[in-house]
Amino acid sequence: MGGSGPFQDKPSLRVEDLTLARGGRVLFEDLSFSVLSGGYVDLRGANGAGKTSLLRALAGFLKPRAGAIAYDNIAEPALAMHFLGHANALKPTASVSAHVRYWRGLLGGALHEGDVLRRVGLHGLAERPARTLSQGQARRLALARLLIAPRLIWLLDEPAAALDDAGRALVRELIDAHRANGGLLIAAVHETLGEASQTVTLA
Repeated sequence: MGGSGPFQDKPSLRVEDLTLARGGRVLFEDLSFSVLSGGYVDLRGANGAGKTSLLRALAGFLKPRAGAIAYDNIAEPALAMHFLGHANALKPTASVSAHVRYWRGLLGGALHEGDVLRRVGLHGLAERPARTLSQGQARRLALARLLIAPRLIWLLDEPAAALDDAGRALVRELIDAHRANGGLLIAAVHETLGEASQTVTLA
């Protein structure tokens, strides 16, 4: 799937001979792969293999023990990515719409909150406190961050966790639209969420 839409400078992300360690334990060594505009890397591996740590390293939260992470034609990588962790990171007492308004202010997004909530299937729950949402609804709300402001790189940790079939279909639609616009993503998954450009498996 080639790059088009708002991300047209043929950006890419490269991982070269990467070694990550946590708590003195080496998670993996000499990992190399790359992903281009419009590309999607399926990240696989058993629990504890280092999938989340790799995503955090790509986001700049962890320092590799060795190797390099390179961003080509991406001027400010930290401002060009969405990191969606396994936890939804919601404030229990804040309403659904309050979360969207906060993220719009933080991320500088222009999309109206009603449009965002309709897209993720939560329009009728706008005034509900986050603590009253089901796990699937909370995950849909977390996914709304991906829509609020365009970002070239999506780093997703089990984005379909707790979602039903309709929710997983929503994630696939979001991914397809992001790739069609020239975005790239790396997602830690247990099941594929689209036609991946490649699969990277951590032993």
